[in-house]
Amino acid sequence: MKLYYMPGACSLASHITLREVGADFSLEKVDVKEQKTESGEDYAKVNPNGYVPSLRFDDDDILNEGVAVLQFLGEQHPDAKLFPAPGTRERARVVQHLSFIGSELHKAFAPFFADTLEGDARAAAEAKVARRMGYIENLLSDGRAFLTGDQFTIADAYLFVVANWTNFVDIDLGQWPNVASFAKRVAARPSVEAAMKAEGLLQ
Repeated sequence: MKLYYMPGACSLASHITLREVGADFSLEKVDVKEQKTESGEDYAKVNPNGYVPSLRFDDDDILNEGVAVLQFLGEQHPDAKLFPAPGTRERARVVQHLSFIGSELHKAFAPFFADTLEGDARAAAEAKVARRMGYIENLLSDGRAFLTGDQFTIADAYLFVVANWTNFVDIDLGQWPNVASFAKRVAARPSVEAAMKAEGLLQ
């Protein structure tokens, strides 16, 4: 398999998950702005939507959309316990968190990467991030290690990546201490450290 990625983007969640499950894979860096990959591929032919991640299988079939990639990897590797069994409330809860992160938290950061935000526009964007982070902060306030309890899941990989974006947009994650502790805990996982090093995010 080959993962098409951009350093630090939401594709990092798929990268972390690939390492968590012990998959055999390679990486292909994408310049999303130029729509070219590291090896010169036209990325628009890989993913017509133009964003990462994309996962190319050995038969050249391609799976797009980060949440789809996460769910596929989790389901294909049940022993990794990253995605609970079908038909269980535990699985539905992970999907619930994936849905919130993708539709609410991830999108709340979009203005910071699309424009140079100043004044009232930045204040409004920060307020939206704060509301979404506040929900996660409250969820983690009971002392749980991860979103659904003590077990790390694909939803935690996604949350970690989005929470880490605060470092790129000058937002202090420390104002949500439970989320900050969560991020520190996840960052210590070998899969996360290895993925971030491979993407040039850590020395």
